[in-house]
Amino acid sequence: MDLSNFFDDWSTVKIIAGVLDLLIVWYVLYLLITVFKGTKAIQLLKGIVVIVIGQQVSKMLNLTATSRLFDLVIQWGVLALIVIFQPEIRRALEQLGRGSLFKRYSTSLNSDEDKLISSVSKAVQYMAKRRIGALIVFEKETGLQDYIETGIPMNSDISQELLTNVFIPNTPLHDGAMIVQENKIASAASYLPLSDSAKIAKSLGTRHRAAVGISEVSDAFTVVVSEETGSISVTFDGKLRKDISNEAFEELLAEHWFGTHFQKKGVN
Repeated sequence: MDLSNFFDDWSTVKIIAGVLDLLIVWYVLYLLITVFKGTKAIQLLKGIVVIVIGQQVSKMLNLTATSRLFDLVIQWGVLALIVIFQPEIRRALEQLGRGSLFKRYSTSLNSDEDKLISSVSKAVQYMAKRRIGALIVFEKETGLQDYIETGIPMNSDISQELLTNVFIPNTPLHDGAMIVQENKIASAASYLPLSDSAKIAKSLGTRHRAAVGISEVSDAFTVVVSEETGSISVTFDGKLRKDISNEAFEELLAEHWFGTHFQKKGVN
């Protein structure tokens, strides 16, 4: 056995392991920044950086009492951070758990799925043209039973007429969210958590904030029709896409509802 080759190979392995280690650390930091960006937590992170810098400066200047104080703050701050960052930590873990690495997509819809997509699309277009406000949530992997129970149970088949009638102004069920479970309307007038993200424009109303809120705590896909402008927006993975076309809406709905990747002709 050639020992020189063995050590050369071992050195190469150590270099590769070191590079991989750095890449993992940078990726984790990137994920943390992505999760915290646009939330109140980013301001707390800035405060943590100030504390760490203050600790190092106090040690360099031999400020014993100040250094001890910073040490105590950092020592007990870990528990405080878990409590303070609980919503962000939960959201990060949920996003990690519902990652798309092992998801499988098809490239076509069957006839039943195509009919459902068409019914929802026509209802959304009808409401958008007449500026009828609507909020429809499509459940995916994360269960929404807690939110379904806050509304009026329906367990109804999906149709264009029913979707439209639920959101007609001044009717008993128009205020709140409709939640779709598999291929059924599970509930209407349900309450959703409101997002406190600073990235949501102040011009947007409660429906949009609720749509972003449910996408932050679950993997649900949500469509919002604005009663002020008639524009169509969707939310997923904590992101809001505003003023999308009907073709883009149908593509996104098919992808998130049925796991189907397809592209309509003429749509980029």
